[in-house]
Amino acid sequence: MLVLSFLFFMSIFAGVGLASMFVKEDTTDDYLVAGRGMHPALAALSAVSTWNSGYMFIGFIGFTYMMGFTVIWLGLVSTIGQVVAWAWLYKFIQHEGHERGVRSLSSLVAEKAGAPEAKLAAVLSVLFLSIYAAAQLTSGGKALFVMMGWNEMTGILIGFVLVVAYCYAGGIRASIWTDAVQSCVMIVGSTILCWIALQEVGGFGGLASGLEAQDPVLTEFLPPDLRFGFSMWVFAFFLGGLGVAGQPQVVSRVMTLGSDSDRKQAMIWFFVWQTPFVVLMLIIGLASRVLFSEGSFDPELGLPVLAMETMPAIGVGMILASIFAATMSTADSQVLACTAAITDDIKPEWREDHKTTKMVTLVVAAFATMISIGGLYIPGGDSVFVLVVLAVYGLGGIFIPLLTIRWMGYKPDTTHSLVMMGSAFVGVIGWSFLGFAGADGIFPSVPGMGAAFIAHFVMNQIRTPEVSSLGRYNWPDGKKLGAVGSVIGLALLGGEVGYLVSAPDSSDSMGGVGDYTIDSTLFVDDFADGTEYVMDGDTVTLEFNTDTITSWENGDNVVGVRVLMAFDEDETSSGFCTASNNAADTITGTIIHDEYDETSQDSNANGQGAMVFETIWYNSTLAESGNSSGLSEAEIEAQLDADGDGLGAYTLEITVEADAGGRPGCTHSDDGEEINYTVQLLILDYTVGLAS
Repeated sequence: MLVLSFLFFMSIFAGVGLASMFVKEDTTDDYLVAGRGMHPALAALSAVSTWNSGYMFIGFIGFTYMMGFTVIWLGLVSTIGQVVAWAWLYKFIQHEGHERGVRSLSSLVAEKAGAPEAKLAAVLSVLFLSIYAAAQLTSGGKALFVMMGWNEMTGILIGFVLVVAYCYAGGIRASIWTDAVQSCVMIVGSTILCWIALQEVGGFGGLASGLEAQDPVLTEFLPPDLRFGFSMWVFAFFLGGLGVAGQPQVVSRVMTLGSDSDRKQAMIWFFVWQTPFVVLMLIIGLASRVLFSEGSFDPELGLPVLAMETMPAIGVGMILASIFAATMSTADSQVLACTAAITDDIKPEWREDHKTTKMVTLVVAAFATMISIGGLYIPGGDSVFVLVVLAVYGLGGIFIPLLTIRWMGYKPDTTHSLVMMGSAFVGVIGWSFLGFAGADGIFPSVPGMGAAFIAHFVMNQIRTPEVSSLGRYNWPDGKKLGAVGSVIGLALLGGEVGYLVSAPDSSDSMGGVGDYTIDSTLFVDDFADGTEYVMDGDTVTLEFNTDTITSWENGDNVVGVRVLMAFDEDETSSGFCTASNNAADTITGTIIHDEYDETSQDSNANGQGAMVFETIWYNSTLAESGNSSGLSEAEIEAQLDADGDGLGAYTLEITVEADAGGRPGCTHSDDGEEINYTVQLLILDYTVGLAS
C-alpha cells in the first residue's frame, strides 16, 4: 500500500511537470525564465517550495531536533531578512533583469554578460548550487531510505533521473508548475502530521514537558555558551534570510514575473504560504525530539520516521512523495540556474543554442549527483543542514554585497567586483573550515558578507577615493555617524549583557535516551546529635535546619536522612528485690522533612535498645545499578538529584511509653528514658556518562 500511495502521488507531481511540455516553446528564454509571463501565485508557491523543500523537510527538522526552542530565532529573524529581500533587492533584480534582458543572477553583477566578474560569479554559482542540489538529492535519498528501506545511493540516482527528466520536459516552467502543486500538498500533509504529532506527545503541554525531560536546555529560548556572543549569532540569521536574494534558483522565479505589481503580489503569496509552513515544521521537529530520543537516532530523519510511526500507508506515501518530489524539483531548479549561469556568462556563445543548453543541464546534474554520493563517504558529508548552510551563505556572501552597492548606484569595475567576490568566498569557506560556523558559533553569512563589504570600502578608498562608497548616497557627517554608531553599540552591548544574564549554562545540557553509566557514592554526614530525657507518655520534638551548616564537604545533594537512637533502662526498684524484673519500655522515633517522614519503634526489653531508621527521596536502585538504558540523561538526573529538596528544616519526634515491672514485695518505678540520638544526612555524589 505504501509503494502504491507513493507512486500515485509521484505520478500526479510528475504529470503536472510533464504537462508543461504542451505549452513550452523550444527557446532558451522559455527554458530558463518561462518567457517572463508567470502568474504571481505560481511563482510565489514555487519559490516557497524551492527555497525550503529538502532543507525544511530534513535539515531544518534536524536542526530543530538538536536546538529546541532556540530555533525560533532562526525562523523569526530569517523571515525578517527575507521580507527585506523581497521588498528591496528583488525589486532591483526584477527591474535590471527586464531592462537588460538577463536570465541569470551572475549577469546582474556585471555591466554585461560574459564579463570576467560575471564569469567568476557564474563559476561560484555553479559550485555552490551544485552543493545545494546535492543536498536535495541527499534529502530524497534519506527519505526513501527511511520510508521504503532503499539504499540512499539508490534514492540519489533515482533523483538524478527525475531531475534530468524535469529539466528536459519543460525547463523552469515544469519546475514551477510542479513546485506549486507540491506547496499545496506540503501544507496539507504537514498540517495533518503536525496534528498527529501533537496528539502523540500530549499537546503543547506534553511537548514542553517532554523536551524538559529530555534536556532542560531544549526549553530555553537562549542557547548556552555562544562562542562569539548573541548579537552576531542572531545577525547571521538575518543575513541568511536576506541571502534569499542571492539564491539563483529563487531569483529565477522572480525573473519570470512580468511587472513590479506581480512581484508585490508574489511577495504576499510567498509569506502567507511560507510562514505557517515554518511553524508546522518547527512543531514537528520538536515533537520528533520527544518521540525519538535514542542516542543513535539521526535527527534529520525526524519527519519521515514520525510519518512512518503515526500515519496510515496512504498518508506516508503522500508525505514521502511530497518530500521526494519537492527535493527533486528544487534540485532541478538549481541545475537550471547553473545552466543559465554557464550559457549566459561562462560560455555566452551557447546562449541561444537550445540543444547545447540541455547538454549543460545533464552535465551539471551529474556533477551534483557525484557530490551527493561522495558525501555518503565523508563524516558529516550527508548532513542536509550543513550542505544547505554552506551553499546558501556562500551564494549570499557572493551576491548580496555586490547587488547592494549596485542598488545604491555604485558601479564597481571588474577588479573591484572580483576582489569582493573572492573575499566573500574566502570568508565563507575559511570560516567554515575553521569550525566557527556551528550552532554555537556564527553562521558564515557574517564573515562572507562582512569580508565582501570590507573589501569594497578598502578598494574604494585606495582606488577611487573621490567616489562615494555608498554610490548615490553620501556618508553622514562625523557627528551623525558617531550618534548612529553609539546607538548601534549600545544596542549590541545591551543584547550581550542580557544574554550573559539570562542564558543557560552549558552544564545544564544533557543527552537524550540511550545507554549510560552511573558512578555514585553515598556519603553519610553527621548533622545533629544529643541526649534527651523523655518522660513517660511525653513526646519531645527537636528542630534542626541545614541553614546552620557552613561547609558542605561532600556537596549538598541531600537525598535522605538517617536517625540512630540508643537507650538503656533506668527503671528503679524498692523493697525486697532479689532479681531484676524490669518491664520493657516502648520508644518511638519519627523523622520528618517536608512531605517525607519515617517512623520506627523499639523497646529495651533486654535492658538496652537501639534502632536505625531513614527516609530517602532518590532512586537508590538506579544509583546502585551503575548503569541505565532507555532513559535520557535528564530523566536519570531527576531520579538522582534532589534539586535542593533535602535542604531546610528537619523535625525529630521521640515518644516514650514507660512500663514498670516488679512483684509482690518489690516495687518498681519508671518515669521515662534517656535517649541518645544522632541525625545523619545522606548525600549522593554521582556522575553520568555515555556507555562505551
